[in-house]
Amino acid sequence: MEPLTPVYTADLFAPLSAELVSLLRGLGESDWAKPTVAGAWRVKDVAGHLLDGQLRKLAFGRDANAHFGRGPAGGAYADVVSFINELNVTGVGYAARLSPRLLTDLLEVTGEWVARYVALLPPEGEARFAVDWAGEARSLNWMDTGREYTEHWHHQMQIRDAVGAPGLLLARWLDPLLDLSVRAFPRAYRDVAAPVGTAVTFEVEGHGERAWSLVREPSGWVVMRGRAAEPAAGVRADADAACRLLYNALSPAAAREHLTTTGDPALTDALLAARSVMV
Repeated sequence: MEPLTPVYTADLFAPLSAELVSLLRGLGESDWAKPTVAGAWRVKDVAGHLLDGQLRKLAFGRDANAHFGRGPAGGAYADVVSFINELNVTGVGYAARLSPRLLTDLLEVTGEWVARYVALLPPEGEARFAVDWAGEARSLNWMDTGREYTEHWHHQMQIRDAVGAPGLLLARWLDPLLDLSVRAFPRAYRDVAAPVGTAVTFEVEGHGERAWSLVREPSGWVVMRGRAAEPAAGVRADADAACRLLYNALSPAAAREHLTTTGDPALTDALLAARSVMV
């Protein structure tokens, strides 16, 4: 096993945006109204959310917008989630006024702008916002950029899933996505008691073996790359199921039907509840 290291994703923004624009330009009129796994959001709503997110990234980050408005009511995780949800609702509401063609044209432009912006950020510089789902009180730019990458990827996957388009599960997209996503595990295990040295493995099948181990150390739970020699428990999944779990498209109950768990359920339950998004 080895410690986690930074994951640099800035060079993936332009090709990921191109994939999205190509997908949207190929949709029929009825496709835009198809339901997605994102609650009440339909395909057009998810596309609108992506546009809103890119505009916010540019306004708050690139332009250091001083007119951001009020922040979360408090510093608690639930306050941050509530604040983000409020922003999402208003952003999607405005995007509902746009035609599919205009929405796609705007996403093509903002996608290019965001790709240029994240490429210019010093990776080791301090990010404006911490990645809360990873339990960070302070994040570096490479991590915040990685969070943005996972956001763009999983929302595009929601659209692809809804319209029956092929998923983006090649190693090019998946390797950085998973290595970023597993950083949500320590927060999910913060209240799980276990002896020092206890290990829980997370293995993802396809395109070679991918494995991470959550290890209990004196200071708390830590994620390592690789498979522990004698894990007390483990979760194994294919790439599609693993991503659906981490990006809130698979409930813990449904996860048990799509993933294989071994060992102590008290140790695997927390992993099945882990999410690499703010929920």
